[in-house]
Amino acid sequence: MDTLQGMRVFAAVAEAGSFSQAADRLGLSRAMASKHVQQLEKHLGVRLLQRTTRKLRLTESGATYFERCRQILADVDEAEADATKLTVKPSGVLRMTMPVSFGVKHVAPLITRYLEKYPEVQIDATVADRRIDLIEEGLDLAIRIGASLDPGLVARRLGSDRLVICAAPAYLARHGTPTRPEQLEEHDCALYSYAADGNEWTLTGPDGAVAVKVAGKVRANNGDLLTQIVLDGGGLMCQPSFLVGDAIADGRLVQVLGDYALPSMGIFAVYPSRKYLSAKIRTFVDFLAESLADNSAWSALA
Repeated sequence: MDTLQGMRVFAAVAEAGSFSQAADRLGLSRAMASKHVQQLEKHLGVRLLQRTTRKLRLTESGATYFERCRQILADVDEAEADATKLTVKPSGVLRMTMPVSFGVKHVAPLITRYLEKYPEVQIDATVADRRIDLIEEGLDLAIRIGASLDPGLVARRLGSDRLVICAAPAYLARHGTPTRPEQLEEHDCALYSYAADGNEWTLTGPDGAVAVKVAGKVRANNGDLLTQIVLDGGGLMCQPSFLVGDAIADGRLVQVLGDYALPSMGIFAVYPSRKYLSAKIRTFVDFLAESLADNSAWSALA
């Protein structure tokens, strides 16, 4: 018997909960799908599925075998993809999502260069600071920035970043420069709506971590908007160095409490599965990783 094919059919039946649906997915007759599973059970000497007139369910042995099958089949698919990827030309529409500020500032300049290299690919990009469900929205890829990622997704690290507290020189001239975390409570702080810790900023210094509750007149869900407000003297803010690095470098913003460490974040390319990873996804992720390796625009602060 073809054990690998039997494993594919069994896995499809277990996922679908139906011989008919699995057979349709695999382009087989229901009778042939049932035969493959029966042969696999005979080969193993165990019952994998309990069959009734209304539904199927995995036996204890079937559930254990199913998890191993999924991993083995994924490894086989990945090996086949690796063997053929050098001959597959990237093409088609690459649908992706990314945070607004990072996408506009750091990904957009790379898209034209990528398309020059792979002219048969088209890009359909959605910029949004909220988390978008890749599977539900039918997207191939997401750029995510944070300390944690959604379970069940595959991620490739593209770089690192960390948060920076900063303000315009004019604001600091009027209100003073905080030298201790506790002094942040005395300042007007522009707050980011999607911050994981809300209005609490955590700084780590010689005496350990200090969590400070901050407040301000402005809260927004976009880092560029907050940056412009702070550039105009609207207070202090805590934003990623990829966003404020240029403004700090040219003196339009001043980093404060630089001796204290703030949480670091990873920059990731995220996609639903390694299985059948298309050439357009693989080449774009490789291109991002190579292009963002020299993140000199913000690495001095990270």
